This record gives sequence, structure tokens and C-alpha cells, in this order.
Amino acid sequence: MAAIHERVAGLDVHKTSVVACVGLKSGAKVQRECRSFETTTAGLEALLGWLEEMSCGQVAMEASGVYWRPVWNILSDGDFELVLANAAHIKNVPGRKTDMNDAMWIADLLACGLIRASFVPEQEMQDLRTLLRTRKQFVREQTRTCNACRRRWNRATSSWTG
Repeated sequence: MAAIHERVAGLDVHKTSVVACVGLKSGAKVQRECRSFETTTAGLEALLGWLEEMSCGQVAMEASGVYWRPVWNILSDGDFELVLANAAHIKNVPGRKTDMNDAMWIADLLACGLIRASFVPEQEMQDLRTLLRTRKQFVREQTRTCNACRRRWNRATSSWTG
């Protein structure tokens, strides 16, 4: 399949590391360079610097779990289009079992324009969603506690009326 983007990067994001593969199209050939980075703030800032140094136009990562969020937050300051891909849309071909191969696969799909970006709301909306989820969980726990106290009270007072 023909590449339509000249400089792309695919990221395979994990809890403690990010494997990045940059694909550089020169004529009919595609040259790849891959590196691993830690998911610490310093590591992700190093990743951002490397992607900008490589002059990437687009960077794609798979949305798996919550590990993509800090990567997204730091890379959103970059001078490139950031794409969050649904994991189901970029399922790996059987046999690709290494992190490096996953990153290359994502870069190849992005270079060919085969990744549909998922919706990622602005930071304010993400913060509001987090706040509302926390509030919902707090209310659920409070209700559980109140109901447990009410049951104990009812059991205790039912013996009084006898």
C-alpha cells in the first residue's frame, strides 16, 4: 500500500514505557527509526523532543486502558497532529508480537491513512468528566454506607417492638 504521509510515528504505549517508531518516506523507500522511552514526565518530554526533532507530521497511538492519557497530555504540546486510534480498528496481524512491531504497524497504518482518529475532548472537558466520575463514586459509597446503617438500625429497633 502506498504511503500518503512522509513523516509519521507510531507509539506502542505501556504502563512503564512507550515504544516509538518513526517512518520516513524517501522516494519509494520507507526508513524506520525506533526508540523506547520511559513514561515518566522526563521520559515523555524526551519523546516529544525526539518526535519534533524527527519533524513528524502525524503521531498515532493506540487507546488501551488509561496509559495513553499522560502520553497524550504531554505530546499535545507538539507541532504535529496527534491521533488516538481505537484498538479494535488497528488490530495486529497474527505474528506481530513485539512492542517494536506494534509501533511499526501503527506507523505503517498511519502513513497509509488507514487510522480513524477517536474523539478526545479538550482538557477542561476531561477534567470535568473526571470530577463527575469521582462525585458519582462518592455518592454511591455514601448511599451504601447510609443503607447499611439503616439496616442495622432497623434490626436493632425491631427487637424493641417485639
